[in-house]
Amino acid sequence: MKRTSILAAAVLFVGSGLTLGLAQAQQTGIGRTETLRHDLGNSGREVVQVRVDFAPGASFPKHTHPGEEIAYVLEGAMEYQLGDQPPVTLKVGDALFIPAGTAHSAKNVGDVKASELATYLLDKGKPVLTLSK
Repeated sequence: MKRTSILAAAVLFVGSGLTLGLAQAQQTGIGRTETLRHDLGNSGREVVQVRVDFAPGASFPKHTHPGEEIAYVLEGAMEYQLGDQPPVTLKVGDALFIPAGTAHSAKNVGDVKASELATYLLDKGKPVLTLSK
């Protein structure tokens, strides 16, 4: 039984990584590095932190997350568009809360590399992101 549980957990982990990897592979000029993944007590939820690096002019198209996201700009200037709201531009040290399921996009609007630290609060086993159609 324990072996089955370990195998199932491994399949979920690899599957979520493949989803993220496929989404990342479709985007040029963007690098994603997971820095932390940790259970949130016994709630069935987890926190995931990812550093996202954007080359000058690079953008990530509309996508959603199954949980909340907090985006914190580490360097450069980033433009975010949430749903139908007007875009907002954040600079180093600015943060943005993105509610679960909200379609949004992100773009480096500067002429140097931009980076964000994205913190996701998710139900365990769910993919970190899904590209919008």
